[in-house]
Amino acid sequence: MTLLVLGLILFLGAHSVRIFADDWRTAQIARRGAGAWKGLYTVVSIVGFGLIVWGYGQARTQPVVLWTPQLWARHLAVLLMLVSFILLVAAYVPRNGIKSRLHHPMVLSVKVWAFAHLLANHTLADLLLFGSFLVWAVLDFRSARQRDRAAGTVYPPGTLRGTLIAVVAGTLVWALFAFWAHAWLFGVSPLGA
Repeated sequence: MTLLVLGLILFLGAHSVRIFADDWRTAQIARRGAGAWKGLYTVVSIVGFGLIVWGYGQARTQPVVLWTPQLWARHLAVLLMLVSFILLVAAYVPRNGIKSRLHHPMVLSVKVWAFAHLLANHTLADLLLFGSFLVWAVLDFRSARQRDRAAGTVYPPGTLRGTLIAVVAGTLVWALFAFWAHAWLFGVSPLGA
């Protein structure tokens, strides 16, 4: 569990600098340059992510069960993951109504992903992993919205075409994960097949 916690501290810590120390981040970029900052950020994130994967994998071999997941929670989690994938894709599709309205769909995607996985899973490692990401996503979304208000950021209006592309592509990626990739990558089928 130590590796999982260390990985979460590194990964989410790197991704939290804008939340808790945006002025310090700006000063470091000005002092060292954007390339150096991005390089350090990338290295810390990759090391953190690697430790998360390794630590979570180790924790799954000797799970500490906290509660019994309910069948309805698994079904709800699968549905929430559809929403999460649509939000994730909406972060990258230009001029879609989802991004135009919500402004930060990727962070919302992480929030929905973490909540869905908390519903469907039941161990201490799950609580640490998904709970940490959920708390981070709530704080990051709030911080991003505050930065938008302070900067007077205006998001371009979405189009029906952009919105449909985001929804269809997100649904296709969700289906790929739900029916194949999740079991292949993590050894667990979310559909129970």
